[in-house]
Amino acid sequence: MEKKKPIKRHKALQPLSRQHHFGLLFSWKLRKGFSKNIEMERMQKYAKWFYEHEIKPHFKDEEKYLFPILEDDNELVERALKEHRRLKRLFNDTKNPEKSLNNLEEELDAHIRFEERILFNEIQKVATEAQLEKIEEIHNGIEKSPDYHDPFWE
Repeated sequence: MEKKKPIKRHKALQPLSRQHHFGLLFSWKLRKGFSKNIEMERMQKYAKWFYEHEIKPHFKDEEKYLFPILEDDNELVERALKEHRRLKRLFNDTKNPEKSLNNLEEELDAHIRFEERILFNEIQKVATEAQLEKIEEIHNGIEKSPDYHDPFWE
């Protein structure tokens, strides 16, 4: 089996990629919660916390600073924006939490992999040094969110 080389990410994009790592961990934690039959309410509270502290600011930054680097009608950006809308709906759906959290776990994971493997590579190819410097400047002070108080996945 061919071993994939790690993606060489420009340092300006590394904070956003690090946030993607936390998103993948979020999906893993939900999977663990399901496998341990954790109460939906506990997992819902975690998803709500994660959305407020991680996802909302991350999506906002991508949409405001990163996506405009590509042309307006870029199909990769359109796909990312569509997925952002879908993920926001899943995070905010309280009618069927089990179904929403199951979908969220799968779709967030797939979305992050798409952005990391395809969209970010495209942005990195066409971004000017000035654009990358601006992104780096904005994300220099990103602080890690506090740890969540109920580690149900352990």
